[in-house]
Amino acid sequence: MVRPFRFGVNLLTPAPAAEWRATCRRAEELGYDVILVPDHLGMPAPFPALVAAAQATQRPRLGTFVLNSGFWNPALLAREVATTDALTGGRLELGLGTGYVRAEHEAAGLPYGSPRERVDHLERTVTELERLFGSGDHAPRPAQARVPVLIGANGDRMLRLTAEHADIAAFTGARPGKSAGTLDPLDAEELDERVARYRALAADRAEPAELNLLIQLVAVTDDPEPALEPLLAGRPGMTVEQALALPIVLAGPLDDVVAKVRAQRERFGFSYLTVLEPFMEAFAPVMERLRDESA
Repeated sequence: MVRPFRFGVNLLTPAPAAEWRATCRRAEELGYDVILVPDHLGMPAPFPALVAAAQATQRPRLGTFVLNSGFWNPALLAREVATTDALTGGRLELGLGTGYVRAEHEAAGLPYGSPRERVDHLERTVTELERLFGSGDHAPRPAQARVPVLIGANGDRMLRLTAEHADIAAFTGARPGKSAGTLDPLDAEELDERVARYRALAADRAEPAELNLLIQLVAVTDDPEPALEPLLAGRPGMTVEQALALPIVLAGPLDDVVAKVRAQRERFGFSYLTVLEPFMEAFAPVMERLRDESA
């Protein structure tokens, strides 16, 4: 079954109330299906930002993309999730990840841990949320019978956790870089292998998960090379052609970008795409064209 497209925008910039509401309303006007907030120091606090987004909009779902599980105690997180879902009228989607920026943990006075320890904590968080919300007596209660869970994953163990627990499997299309807090993009063949690994782990699921890809760069233009310069500057030896072929890059004329999005849904199964706030306007004509073609 080919899923219809769904599009989200991850809002990164703290703003006063009026400006925040205006940005959220603009995302709704442009046609985004989901308004998302990350979980990094220096960016908006996820749950109050999503409640404010709900007050400013009517249609979009609202999600975390993604929570740094190392910042959260599961019992306290359950309270936040239930309250936020209730206050947003059951529009919440809960995105979870391990966190990958050591400096943020150090600034917060929290242990960073090894990769194994971070995945352990995420697994405990997911299973404890399921236990608490499944008990029937947890207070407060979310508005939804089940708040959809998105897990951002790349490694084998994370993919297994995603296959077992997530309604939405989110692929970053990147791996941790050599420098702290950086990510290196996967090429199409590497991403093929990761998606295939996930599908094998999820083969016994009764309901297939929605597959999400985080897009790192959008430039609808007849001359995409200037837009690629920041990406190329940090990766000596990468050519313009290689950058344009990366799954997380959508750059080029509108027809080419639209064709690439459709091809990636066919090849990988990505029907849910997330773009970053700086590309919110640039991606709008792509969304419009894809919806027109599906009508």
